[in-house]
Amino acid sequence: MAVTLGSETHALSLAARIDRMHRRDRLGALTFVAALWFVLLFVLVTIWPHITDGAIRAILAVCGAGLLILNTAAIFAMLRHYESDKEFIYGLDLTHLDEMRRRKRA
Repeated sequence: MAVTLGSETHALSLAARIDRMHRRDRLGALTFVAALWFVLLFVLVTIWPHITDGAIRAILAVCGAGLLILNTAAIFAMLRHYESDKEFIYGLDLTHLDEMRRRKRA
């Protein structure tokens, strides 16, 4: 059994909590992107036979592709930012959550 000081244990605990919170947020964001692609493509395939005008089809295809590309790029950019700055972002969140729990118990 390793002996550690209280502050070292707290730092390791905080790092583990930050990693766990980051993984959960990353999974949620990737799930959102997958759901967005599925829903948009499903809607496009479903309504495609009912659209007879070629110009409307082109507009829908271009706008749908733009929506998917821009939203996917935004989510991936957000995930890269969170990865590079996760100690600050999640550390601050966890500090505030811990403080709220302490106040609630008191």
